[in-house]
Amino acid sequence: MKPRWNWSAQRRREAFLALEDGTVFRGWSAGAARDALGEVVFNTSMTGYQEILSDPSYCGQFVLMTCTEIGNVGLNEEDMESARFHASGLIVQHLNEPSNWRATETLRAMLVRTGTPALAGVDTRALTTLLRERGTLRAYLAVRHASEDWQVPSPDAEITHPEWESLIPPEGVHSPDEAVAIARSWQGLDNQDYVRVVTCREPYDWDPDGRLSTSWGFEANLPPATHRVVAYDFGIKWNILRYLRWQGLAVTVVPASTPAEAVLDMKPDGVFLSNGPADPAGVPYAVANIRKLLGRLPLMGICLGHQLLGLALGGQTYRLKFGHHGANHPVMDLRTRRIDITSQNHNFAVRTDSLDPSEVEITHINLNDQTVEGLQHRRWPLFAVQYHPEAGPGPHDARHLFGRFRELIEDACR
Repeated sequence: MKPRWNWSAQRRREAFLALEDGTVFRGWSAGAARDALGEVVFNTSMTGYQEILSDPSYCGQFVLMTCTEIGNVGLNEEDMESARFHASGLIVQHLNEPSNWRATETLRAMLVRTGTPALAGVDTRALTTLLRERGTLRAYLAVRHASEDWQVPSPDAEITHPEWESLIPPEGVHSPDEAVAIARSWQGLDNQDYVRVVTCREPYDWDPDGRLSTSWGFEANLPPATHRVVAYDFGIKWNILRYLRWQGLAVTVVPASTPAEAVLDMKPDGVFLSNGPADPAGVPYAVANIRKLLGRLPLMGICLGHQLLGLALGGQTYRLKFGHHGANHPVMDLRTRRIDITSQNHNFAVRTDSLDPSEVEITHINLNDQTVEGLQHRRWPLFAVQYHPEAGPGPHDARHLFGRFRELIEDACR
C-alpha cells in the first residue's frame, strides 16, 4: 500500500516568506529544499496549478494560489505547458494528496523533482489582501533551513539553470530580518530580460509526427499542414503550439533573439509572437526584430507578444499594480460587444493613449479595469491579444482567434 504523507512531520518543518515591506508570513516547507527570490503574485484560478507552474511566463514569480485546496488532482504528462516548472515558488494554504484517475505524480513530488520551493499553511486570504492594497512585492522564500534533512531533491533534479543566478540567494539565511533585507536589495523584474532564461536554444519543428497535438484525444486526425509559420519563443506554451497545428499550420519555433532577416529567409506564411515572462522593456532586441516584420507578412501575438507588438507599433507599456493572474477575467470585443471569459498572466500592459488611433485600433478591453486586451493594425495583417485564448476557461470562448490567424495567412497567400 502506498505510504501516506506524514502531515505532522511536515508541519514541524517551519519556513517563511519575507516581503520587502517587512511583512513575514509563516508556514511549512512543502517543496524543494532551496531558498529563492521572486515577485509574489496571486492567481485566482480554482485549479490548473500544473499549467500555471509549467508556464514559462511565471519565471521569476512566486505564485500564490487564492483557492484554499491545491494538489487534489495531482499531475500528469498531458497537462504540462513546457518541459518543467518555471515559477520561482508556490504558496498555498493546503497542499493536498491527489485523488484523480489521471494523476501520475503528486504536486509535492514534482515540486521536489524540479527544485521548486513551496510554502504551505499560509493565510492566503491575508496575503492576497496585502498584495491588492500594496501591489506586487518582492520577496524571499526561506525553506532551506527547515528542510535540510527532508525532501532533498534527487541527484537528477532540475534545480538550477545557468542563467538563474539572480534568483538563487546566498546560503544560510535563517533570520526574517536578513531575508527582508535581501528582498529589498533584489533588482526585481522591471527592465530585466527573463526571456533569455526560458527561450529555446535552437530552432525546432513542433510535433512533426502529430503525437503531442493529439495526445488529449480532442482531435482524432490532424488537418494537413497547408501553411508554415515561425513562432518566436519568448516563453511559449505547448497548448499554443497545439492550437496552431490544429489550424493546419506547421510551426517552426525559433529562439527569442533570432534576427528578423533569418525569419524572412525561412519564407514563412506568418509569424507568431508568443507569451513570456517579465517586462517587455527588458527585451528591446525583440521589439527591433518585430518592427522589421511589420507589413511584410501576417502577425499574431499573445500576452508578452501583444506587449512587444504594441511597442513595435510605437506604443508604451507600464506596470499594473498587482497584474492580472487568473482564469476569470471578462474581456469585451469592442467590435462585436462579445464578452469572453479569459485566462491571464501579466504584470505589464500597453498604455491606451500611446498608440496612434489612425494606424492602430484597440479591439478588446478588460471589463474589470478597462486596460487594453487586444489590438489590430488598420492596414497591415496583424493582431494581438493580452489574454491566453489557448487556456480557455470559458472553456472555449477565445479559441476562434487561432482560426482568425489562419484566415489572415490564407488571405495574404491568395
